[in-house]
Amino acid sequence: MNKAASRFAFVSSDTADAKAALESLSARYGQAPIEDAEIVVALGGDGFLLQTLRDTMSTGKKVYGMNRGTIGFLMNEYRASGLTGRIAAAVAETIRPLEMQAVTAEGETISALAINEVALWRQSYQTAKIRITVDEQVRLEELNCDGVMIATPAGSTAYNLSAHGPILPLDAPLLALTPVSPFRPRRWRGALLSNKATVRFDILEPEKRPVNAAADHTEVKAATSVTVRESPTVTATLLFDPSHSWNERILAEQFRY
Repeated sequence: MNKAASRFAFVSSDTADAKAALESLSARYGQAPIEDAEIVVALGGDGFLLQTLRDTMSTGKKVYGMNRGTIGFLMNEYRASGLTGRIAAAVAETIRPLEMQAVTAEGETISALAINEVALWRQSYQTAKIRITVDEQVRLEELNCDGVMIATPAGSTAYNLSAHGPILPLDAPLLALTPVSPFRPRRWRGALLSNKATVRFDILEPEKRPVNAAADHTEVKAATSVTVRESPTVTATLLFDPSHSWNERILAEQFRY
């Protein structure tokens, strides 16, 4: 195994294609333990890549994804050959997750990190009623809706986009505040916020209109308040092929409609 190869740790999702790629690439380039690797090569789809990022956040490791999933918006094209050169030429993008603090109806406080978004949505057949405060100033006294979310630039092409939220360049110092099926105010389309903003959601009538919250895949039942801000300390680093950079994908996505 050469020195370049010993830098790589290959990890895969549970799909047959991803497992086959793991076996092929580790045989070809060598396999380092994750704790010793400089580069973690994630083989799967976007969901698996996000899980890999969560597992390696603030370790200094860089994650290079290759698509062995379905959509693979965050992934580089899968090719077995030339991997050492591709990674050496890759462009690094550092992202910061969101920090969520959710208080439940039982008074428990639950903290979690989200690379994509922190989302709230109604738990029952009745619409949620939510007050939105930004930097300690109430901006919306009452939002009647199915849900609402705060999305990072990295997450702006996921749930946020499906809810008709804006696509954000990865280096934009912004967060997207996007409602899901707003009823009142009916024409409110959300807001773009500074990535330094702290947003608080207070659930109105929580017993009658219960609301769940989730930071990516960490779900909190029966939340009564949720506070969200970008983490000032935690980071994750993604590597992209320069011929198909994240910002190019973001730009191209906005002209697909």
